[in-house]
Amino acid sequence: MPADPRHTSPPTSPAHDRVVATGAAHERAARPADVEPSRMAHVRARTGGPLTLAAGEAAPAGMARLGRDDGTGLALPVWPDGATPSLLEEYQVAPVAVERSGETRRVLAAALRCCWTDLASDPWPGTPARVDDVLSAYRALIGRGDDLMRNWAVGALRRLHDSAWLEVADGLVRLGPRCASWPATSHAQLRELMRRLPTGEEVPGGPEVLPVVAEALDDAETGAAVTIPEEVDEDLLGPFDERRRAEVVAAFMAVEHAAEPVHEARFPALRDPVLRRTLAEMLERRGRVLIHDRDAWISGYAPETLAGPFPGAGAEARTGSGTGAGSALGESERAVLVLVLIHSVAIPRADGLLPADSWLSPFPAQVDELRRHTRLPIGELDAALRTLRHAGLVTQVKAGEEAGGYVPGPQFHRLTPQARRHLQEELILAAGPHTPLAAAVRANRR
Repeated sequence: MPADPRHTSPPTSPAHDRVVATGAAHERAARPADVEPSRMAHVRARTGGPLTLAAGEAAPAGMARLGRDDGTGLALPVWPDGATPSLLEEYQVAPVAVERSGETRRVLAAALRCCWTDLASDPWPGTPARVDDVLSAYRALIGRGDDLMRNWAVGALRRLHDSAWLEVADGLVRLGPRCASWPATSHAQLRELMRRLPTGEEVPGGPEVLPVVAEALDDAETGAAVTIPEEVDEDLLGPFDERRRAEVVAAFMAVEHAAEPVHEARFPALRDPVLRRTLAEMLERRGRVLIHDRDAWISGYAPETLAGPFPGAGAEARTGSGTGAGSALGESERAVLVLVLIHSVAIPRADGLLPADSWLSPFPAQVDELRRHTRLPIGELDAALRTLRHAGLVTQVKAGEEAGGYVPGPQFHRLTPQARRHLQEELILAAGPHTPLAAAVRANRR
């Protein structure tokens, strides 16, 4: 269905010039003055979620404005020609995976069933619904009400909240701003789906899982409106015929939202120098660049957009991952990520098992090793690993007879050469701060 949360511009979520992983206090100079505000707005929206707009403030170029009753609003990036990441399915390109994607889609459908009360209107903003009503609709949808499925549903609510598909607070669920990104052409399909879904009343007496407020629910935002910009990137795409235009848009969606670098043989716009130059210009407007590895391509952040800290930077910008998860990495997540990099990358590389520039590893950091080398409580360690998984910064793998472990996630494909060098230096400083090599790194930065 179009509401597939895997098709977020997320993320979960999701490595870059400034490495949060190491937790180092190294900061660069302030943002260069020549970086356009609209480019930085796209970077902030990708890293921290939809941007907050003051009353009467217009959305940056290439973004839709989601207006509220009081005149304030949110800004959400718009894709060219109304495309969505679901386009990847047509080319059999895998998007960034969502943990328990089936449960996440079903919980989103249950929330939409409860919050979209007026099917004659657009889905967003809808009306708020109680958390237990959404969970009851979810139980009716799957036909089960056991504790395991309930726990999975609560986890899915958390993921959908973190990725701005839903807003969950004070025992209430509201449709998040990303629900406004569904194309109008998909609304008819969504309406038909909502009519077929069961209601929570079919499974009465469900236990309360999350706190529920006793007061009456707020009304829908009657003044809410969505303003979609017209002709996004039209000056770049206009000179091409319909076929070539579609090829450029398809390549754009692929490099921006695929989990792995995409081979140029599958996308003519990656092979044709003229089309590829147009694609690069489209990415440049969003603070992004093309990254080339042999015959495969993917996108990452332009180094100048991350030359210094900026408001709203989340896990993606601070690590350069491109997840769009909408949440910043805290100290615990940075500490755990550097442990994973040391045990899965730095140590195997020192033993000659990995090439010097590789950040993907077949050698997982064992969970026991992580617990042994951190002072974090077990619950905090597990929560940090969960956040890193959702951002695509680590991946959990099995390790034969062992309990399994963690390796760097798919977002490390999006490292630019500059980010690779910087991450290498940060890892040296973290793994061996008193070594001659670390001293050379510090001397070179002065």
